[in-house]
Amino acid sequence: MASLKKVAEKANVSIFTAYKALNNSVEIDSITRKAVSQAADSLNYNFNVTLRDVAAYVGVSTTTVSYVLNNNPLVKPETRELVKKAIKELNYHPNTNARNLKSNETRMIGYAWHVMEDPIRRNAILDRFLYDMAQAAESYGFHVLTFTQPAQLGFKPYEALISTNRVDGFILTDTTFNDSRIQNLLEKKVPFAAWGHSNPDLDYSYIDVDGRRGMELVIEHLALRGHKKIGFLGWPEGSVAGDARKEGYSDALRTAGIEPRPEWIGYTPNIVEYAHQAAQQVLSASPGITAVVCVNDIMALGVRSYLESVNLQIGEDVAVTGYDDTPIAELLGLTSVRQPVNEVATRVIDLLMAEIQGISLAKKQIILEPSLIIRASSKGRK
Repeated sequence: MASLKKVAEKANVSIFTAYKALNNSVEIDSITRKAVSQAADSLNYNFNVTLRDVAAYVGVSTTTVSYVLNNNPLVKPETRELVKKAIKELNYHPNTNARNLKSNETRMIGYAWHVMEDPIRRNAILDRFLYDMAQAAESYGFHVLTFTQPAQLGFKPYEALISTNRVDGFILTDTTFNDSRIQNLLEKKVPFAAWGHSNPDLDYSYIDVDGRRGMELVIEHLALRGHKKIGFLGWPEGSVAGDARKEGYSDALRTAGIEPRPEWIGYTPNIVEYAHQAAQQVLSASPGITAVVCVNDIMALGVRSYLESVNLQIGEDVAVTGYDDTPIAELLGLTSVRQPVNEVATRVIDLLMAEIQGISLAKKQIILEPSLIIRASSKGRK
């Protein structure tokens, strides 16, 4: 979602200058005003100062601004004054829909932790998402209630929270095809929004990152570096995100004039040891493979483990790429696809707030673009 900060960045001016330009202030020259206007138009931005704009202007978190608005004593006096000054200068008015809540609202959002396939190596991308999501929720005066969702319990944990009125809505992740959570929440008319899409015929609010495009970026990069035999490690078929990334891999290879072969593809859960075995299977079946792409960074760890066991070096003998750009990727010098997690988190909360408040949005299904972070692990062929 476009913001005053993004408009300012695109026009290469300060947030305050962008605000004054859009407010037709006589202090702003015509050239600057035109640049800001063009930036706003290109981002499809409707002039509306938000809590996040105030936070960006001051250089604090949205939580801090929310605390100031709610007279929370935890905020330092000097910070409180800076926030109040920014509120005045940007003429910010709090979202009355979010602040004037019905008396029966809990101001709590439910979010389920799924059982981890590898309890030792947790999902760093979802850890970061939860943190960013909690901050975004707090900007609306809401908090996140986490709970576990063992697969065998299905929808029961959700039913318990709904029946006891513990939450006002839910955020979903790890969506699947024929996702029972989505179907049940739609039937019960319980507000929710998701990071991830499901069946095309299910009409609900979600934001997603284009996994197909992410894998295309990887293959395009490797093809330019001379790789023609490229392996793939993915989750077992049936995963929404995994299937999209595999399709991106296959389509990008064909675009590069390379026909993917079944023996180049291996399937594994998110466990390093299993990824090690899958890498062994793929590379043993096709000795000519010069690169392996993985649907996440944890699998790339398994590939690295296998390569080291046979005295091969990642990035020198075999190029390896990951997905999610977790701290693991930076530590290992691993080329990886970066998802805009902060934007996903803030916008999925915006979608949920609209659902809770009964606001009809013109666009409630949003797809964001990933980016490729290139490091030493994806060098060209020798």
